[in-house]
Amino acid sequence: MDNFVVSARKYRPVTFDSVVGQKAITSTLQNAIRTNTLAQAFLFCGPRGVGKTTCARIMAKTINCMNPTSDMEACDECESCRSFNSSNSFNIYELDAASNNSVDDIRNLVDQVRIPPQLGRYKVYIIDEVHMLSQAAFNAFLKTLEEPPAYAKFILATTEKHKILPTILSRCQIFDFKRITVDDIAVHLQNIAAKEGVQAEEDALNIIAQKADGALRDALSIFDQMVSFSGRSITYKDVITNLNVLDYEYYFRMLDNVLSKDNNAILLLLNDVVENGFDIQHFIQGFSSHLRNVLLAKDERLIELMEVSRQLKQRYREQAQKCTQHFILKALDLANQCDLNFKNSSNKRLHLEICLMKMCYIGAAPQQQMPQPNVQQPQQQPQQQPQQQPQQQRRDDVTVAPKSTPVVREVRTTRLNRAGTISINAEENKKEESVVEEVWNNDFTQEQLSKAWNDFILLNQNSSPVFIAGIKRAEPCIKDKWEIQFKIDNILVIKDQNNMHQLHEFLKNCLHNNQFVLKEVIVERPKEDIPYTDKEKFERMSKQNPEIIAIKNSLGLQLDI
Repeated sequence: MDNFVVSARKYRPVTFDSVVGQKAITSTLQNAIRTNTLAQAFLFCGPRGVGKTTCARIMAKTINCMNPTSDMEACDECESCRSFNSSNSFNIYELDAASNNSVDDIRNLVDQVRIPPQLGRYKVYIIDEVHMLSQAAFNAFLKTLEEPPAYAKFILATTEKHKILPTILSRCQIFDFKRITVDDIAVHLQNIAAKEGVQAEEDALNIIAQKADGALRDALSIFDQMVSFSGRSITYKDVITNLNVLDYEYYFRMLDNVLSKDNNAILLLLNDVVENGFDIQHFIQGFSSHLRNVLLAKDERLIELMEVSRQLKQRYREQAQKCTQHFILKALDLANQCDLNFKNSSNKRLHLEICLMKMCYIGAAPQQQMPQPNVQQPQQQPQQQPQQQPQQQRRDDVTVAPKSTPVVREVRTTRLNRAGTISINAEENKKEESVVEEVWNNDFTQEQLSKAWNDFILLNQNSSPVFIAGIKRAEPCIKDKWEIQFKIDNILVIKDQNNMHQLHEFLKNCLHNNQFVLKEVIVERPKEDIPYTDKEKFERMSKQNPEIIAIKNSLGLQLDI
């Protein structure tokens, strides 16, 4: 039985042209070889599985090739290429810095640099995971990296560039490898499947490419895993089952339920997701991505931005026709807020259910309506002026306190409206101002007002102690027919809009009157002269009881102050 070789090794690129998804870097390296402008040191950095070490080996093989092609690829026929292919090349050294990160390891490497190549033009040193070198090893390597022999080339590879000393970075040409796109990975997997005689669905390979997160090596490992699971036929259903990926069908059905405002179907479908063992936070994240794809499908120019198969793109087009752009943006905002507040929620499932049901009640986009002529407006205007004029006068009034009361510093008038209902659209709140409120105009006495005020204090003294302390000595009184005046000594009391609104609502219900106006009078309480030093305390005591001085003198006592 032949030994099995994983696809990541079996189909590892051996030429620049076969490197997947790094065309800009491979072209730069080929041009540098063609023009003989190779730097003394290179730094290949980027995430895992994107081709850093592979490109380093291809470059080391190519620059030592005796008969390179016109595209600056190795010929695979000369003695240098044959020795490289059989892993017997004495001109190419690979060092794993993760396990050889001491000063002695770097000193051994520096000693080898002094020996010129026996075959070929260059001696190439590939140091993988170079960020694992110790501080002392970096310092020992610094001088050789700065002034190596002409035949020595260094290729450093790392996934964490920020851990490398700036003095090392300044001596290298830096190449940043990008994550490989889903389309490039899917196409590469399709080619490998054809070579291996494996039938693979396009959607299945697309899911594998997404799961790899830009790393081709991870995608090939998942591909081998799926071949072991499914045999010679890889289906979309097998992939999502084996990789525990939530099916796209759940997202399409969930959005259809939201559009039809079927709350029961939403709860049942979410329960199905939970019972299948999926994390509900992953569901809301996936649903957000689904909404984004629906938004992209609204415009033909943006469809190519979706990292899905062609069949799914067509389904997104069909579902996008059912949604307005306003709805999608509002739903995306709700899903994003749900994801942000997910960890802070004590009942996470209920938190997600509320978010999904809120999406059912997203209204249409607000439209600006042109003002329509109102025939009755000239007749209504004289009736509204007498009602608004006294209120305007009340706002401008200044109450002058009598001599027996504290000095009045500032007077403000507070008129609170009735609480509005909660709305998803901020624009809808403006429409509530036009709602006509039922008029309550029962007369009330000072005794009824004082009782309602004290009842509010007793009910809320535990829930809002700071606000209650501010209005406890307010002494509310009836000044005019619909004006209630109260005193406060803290401006922060009237700035507490929530509690002021609760007070207004409580008084309105108790007095059965919604026409009154709360007018607060900000007063300055007399400051208490508090003694702090021992001398001040003695003087205060002696004024209250002069016999203390007589006792002090008779006993010949001295104050220690």
